[in-house]
Amino acid sequence: MLQKEIIIHNNHGFHTRPAALFVKEAKNFISDITITSKGKTVNAKSLFKIQTLGLTKGTSILLTVSGIDEKNAIEHLTKIIQKL
Repeated sequence: MLQKEIIIHNNHGFHTRPAALFVKEAKNFISDITITSKGKTVNAKSLFKIQTLGLTKGTSILLTVSGIDEKNAIEHLTKIIQKL
C-alpha cells in the first residue's frame, strides 16, 4: 500500500471536469484507489463519491493505492491531480 498527501491547486477545486478525468485515469489501474479528505474516504474510481468530498482549492487529500500496479498508479494519478 502506498499513500501520498496532495494539495488541490486548481482554482475551481476538484469540480466535475477534472474529477471525471481523474476517475477515467484511475480506472486504468487494477489497484484499489481511495481518496481521503476531512476524515471521509471514498473510492477514487467513482465520480459521484469524489464529488461528495467537496474538494476546493487548498484542500489536502490523502491518495491511497493498494495492489499490483500501485507504484505506477500513485505516480500517474499524483501527476494528474497536480496538473489540474
